[in-house]
Amino acid sequence: MGERKILKLSDVVHATGINRNTLTNMYYDRAVRIELPVADKLCEFFGCTMNDLFEYSDN
Repeated sequence: MGERKILKLSDVVHATGINRNTLTNMYYDRAVRIELPVADKLCEFFGCTMNDLFEYSDN
């Protein structure tokens, strides 16, 4: 969001149609699972790939 100069999560909600709670959980790293259509919409909106959205960490 910082790279695209998007100031509000609500801007992403309105542009993508993704549920605000889903985006909030992703933003604060609380999401347990993410549906592929949601990830696809975010990639399209941000002009990025899945690798840009997600990072693997060995917990």
